[in-house]
Amino acid sequence: MNFIEELRWRGMLHNTTPEVEEHLLESMRTGYIGFDPTAPSLTIGNYVQIMLLALFQKAGHRPIILMGGATGRVGDPSGKDKERQLKSYEELDSNLQFQLEQARKFLNFDEGENKALVVNNLDFYKDMNVLDFLRNVGKTLTVNYMMSKESVKKRIETGISFTEFSYQLLQGYDFQKLYETVGCTIQMGGSDQWGNITSGTEFIRRNAQGKAYAVTTPLLTKADGSKFGKSEAGNIWLDPKMTTPYRFYQFWINADDRDLPKFIRYFTLKSREEVEAMEAEHADNPQALKRLLAEELTKRVHSEEAYESVLKVTELLFNKKANKAQLLAMDEADLATVANEIPSFKLDRDVFAFGKIEILDLLAEHTQIVNSKSDARRAIKGNAVSVNKDKIQSIGKDITPNDLLHDKYLMVENGRKNKFMVVVS
Repeated sequence: MNFIEELRWRGMLHNTTPEVEEHLLESMRTGYIGFDPTAPSLTIGNYVQIMLLALFQKAGHRPIILMGGATGRVGDPSGKDKERQLKSYEELDSNLQFQLEQARKFLNFDEGENKALVVNNLDFYKDMNVLDFLRNVGKTLTVNYMMSKESVKKRIETGISFTEFSYQLLQGYDFQKLYETVGCTIQMGGSDQWGNITSGTEFIRRNAQGKAYAVTTPLLTKADGSKFGKSEAGNIWLDPKMTTPYRFYQFWINADDRDLPKFIRYFTLKSREEVEAMEAEHADNPQALKRLLAEELTKRVHSEEAYESVLKVTELLFNKKANKAQLLAMDEADLATVANEIPSFKLDRDVFAFGKIEILDLLAEHTQIVNSKSDARRAIKGNAVSVNKDKIQSIGKDITPNDLLHDKYLMVENGRKNKFMVVVS
């Protein structure tokens, strides 16, 4: 596979240094992308760069994940209009380990000549004193050169600390060290990293008398102008505790139709022929394409089991014909997901002190599903109320602990559209 040509048809190629395509076609090459551990999890935005490494490896080359144990301590000014808040070393180290475990799911680290490598750039600096840094690293680039970079120019008027100003020195030296130790000749990243990456090619030219290359991807944006990787609820994380597999799946299902061709090309591992055939087959049904993309990504980022759980939750919440058997088939984790997606009420187990709760009290007093007992009576008489998919026929109905699903959950419905979860603990 021609890596550069692959990026071209996917719309993932923004800029390259000259002759990089020829360099890649000559033999197996080693390339890297850096990830600073400034967040407790990778996001779907980070996953753009993971895809770049995955395609690089699929083309027969060797990818390196460079974890920014050092650069994360400094803060990258790229794309920022003000100084970053620095994280504690303990938090950064914890984030790094967690992000690394996430990244290991997406590349082959175990076999083959081009198996992926992991490097922590803290190893380059932990034994270096400030005088060595200034002499061996700081001497490489002039201040004029560094100030010409877009990430710095944008901050001159608002202010930039020496700490963030020096970031490109660290990233440039990272590239030099990888070039010298493992023969890495290519650095990749988003288009906002172009200045930092080309600083690295300068380090290699001046200090190692070598030649290195840069490849960047466009920054992925959405058709409505909003930032990719966010929903109304915030960032889309790869950690299921921070963004549930259900919400991850729904992010793709709810994507703007205009974004779909771009999203498919950025995130599928299918070939060009497969993508074009899939798009032709579903040309009049963008929702079907969204489901295929959401399935592929949910399985890859989470698991087959997580995807099956998502389908069960989706069916329960959106299929008007969902029945009691489907509800009873759900495990506790599935029900917890449902409770996160619909209005929920938490009740203390003491409500069953007398072994039961009257349905009118449950609806009007313990949960406020309706405004009053009178409203509860009318809803029941109108055949609108269900508990665990069983219609409530009598206003004298009692709910007991035996009705709790997994000894914890009750699903209450008031009409077709109003679904609630009662969580007893």
